[in-house]
Amino acid sequence: MASSGADVEALNDRLARDYPIDDYYARSPLPVRVIEQRRLEIIRAFAGEVGGLDLAEIGSGGGHVLRMFRGARLTAIDVSSVFLDTARKNLAGYDARFIKGEVDKLDLPSASFDRIICTEVLEHTQDPEAILATITRLLRPDGVAVITVPNDPLILKLKGIVRRTPVGWALRDRVKWGGDEFHIHRWTPAEFERLLGRFLRVTDRRSAPFDALPIRACFRCVQRL
Repeated sequence: MASSGADVEALNDRLARDYPIDDYYARSPLPVRVIEQRRLEIIRAFAGEVGGLDLAEIGSGGGHVLRMFRGARLTAIDVSSVFLDTARKNLAGYDARFIKGEVDKLDLPSASFDRIICTEVLEHTQDPEAILATITRLLRPDGVAVITVPNDPLILKLKGIVRRTPVGWALRDRVKWGGDEFHIHRWTPAEFERLLGRFLRVTDRRSAPFDALPIRACFRCVQRL
């Protein structure tokens, strides 16, 4: 059964309350912070120069990604009022607007954005294909989309190993930090790239923290010819 908009909003509000996003970036275990800092560095590099451009983040969370792009005209899109309230605080003083809703159901004009970022979001969505189709529609012909997903098969394997160690016993529930129980889809990087290639052309791919340990799969994309 498809989820209603109210169900999606409630689920994401619960995620935002159970895993405060400010705490995630500032106080999660050191290895997690290292991985996420590297993910942010890759996103920033893939987006390139953004001064004066229209940049949207789909699933903007608390605005921690968007605040790397002070020179752009920012649009934060999220289904959660809790996340958007946090984003408003973190983006105070930026040229930013905030839109609540599921992006594929919003009446946004085609070719609205020079840059679109969608990071660690699609695994939470009922219909990732619809989101990718919407990104394609909203991206300008010469625009760039930056999309990342967690490598859940690898993450779950690593968490299982950690749980069987003294460190895992000490961390207990913190081993599941990040809310992966909210993930509807679980892709390897190769599986996700095949899905992504149906909508956009991948021009670069990197992993966080590094390619030999691909915890986060990051893709730079442009419109297909």
